[in-house]
Amino acid sequence: MKKILRVGTRESQLAVWQAEQVKTLLYQAGHEAELVFIKSEGDIDLKTPLYEMGVQGIFTRSLDIALLNNRIDVAVHSMKDVPTQLPEGIRQAAVLKRGSYKDIFVPRPNLYDFDTPFGFNEVTIIGTPSKVISTVNLRIPLKEHPDRPGEPEDIVIATSSVRRLAQWLNKYPNHKIENLRGNVNTRLQKLKDSNWHGAIFAAAGLERIGLRPENSVELDWMLPAPAQGAIMVVCREDDHFSLNACNNFNDPNTALATKIERDFLKVLLGGCSTPISALAEVRRKYVQLKGNILSLDGKEKADIDYTVDKSKADDLGKLAAEAILANKGKEIIEKIRNAGK
Repeated sequence: MKKILRVGTRESQLAVWQAEQVKTLLYQAGHEAELVFIKSEGDIDLKTPLYEMGVQGIFTRSLDIALLNNRIDVAVHSMKDVPTQLPEGIRQAAVLKRGSYKDIFVPRPNLYDFDTPFGFNEVTIIGTPSKVISTVNLRIPLKEHPDRPGEPEDIVIATSSVRRLAQWLNKYPNHKIENLRGNVNTRLQKLKDSNWHGAIFAAAGLERIGLRPENSVELDWMLPAPAQGAIMVVCREDDHFSLNACNNFNDPNTALATKIERDFLKVLLGGCSTPISALAEVRRKYVQLKGNILSLDGKEKADIDYTVDKSKADDLGKLAAEAILANKGKEIIEKIRNAGK
């Protein structure tokens, strides 16, 4: 009887979309597969900010347990959620070709015709110059501040990511940040029902399930979380059948880039409670790595930008992390640790 691979996934729309991609890729490689749904701790508590939850592995732990208990054969994760040290007995089986790594700003749906405080273009054209499908106005109506006559109201942006929070405050130090938790559908609804000016999302998450709003804006200046936009598949260390099955769709360039980014994160001992960002891009014979670490309030920042020959890129993440530690990074990390005491 032909083996049916059990693909473990969280129940959110995005997680199921990712698992369906893996199921399809397994089928294309000649393997039968079925989805098995597992609820994670991160899906249950939607109020506590992620950086207060001891979040390492909060979206992956339940799937890892199911894997080790042989309830599933492979687990599918958003790679940015996976701790840099995999649990004993579990190994990386494949990394899919990366989607968009960018963060996007999504204005509240009913906020149009506004004087922007963000430096975005007033109008974004959807389509091409020769064929305009629609135009999106990106100007928010700023009301007068109730306590400061003549001054605009406070700008309020929502996110649960301490990395996004720190980078946003580094650029816009006078803005206020509100916590926003839940799956992408829940967060979009919360934004719609709020009085916030907008929220920050991962582009890949919204694009994959067809929910990216037309008036969203890519934040080209914001570095992503290590491995953002990538999907990882894991299996048990001794399960050579599942490993070989997944190896058919492993993307070497994405695997290399995300390894570099996660090595950078690992050396800096960072998790979701530390504002660490990294982006490695493979460009034919070369690999470029950009990375940074910020203080929690966004006031202090240390960054790096290295390009090396692809043949010498295996240790790039580690070397870049050591360089950033020697350039204000260590001091920033110490302040973050002391702030938590």
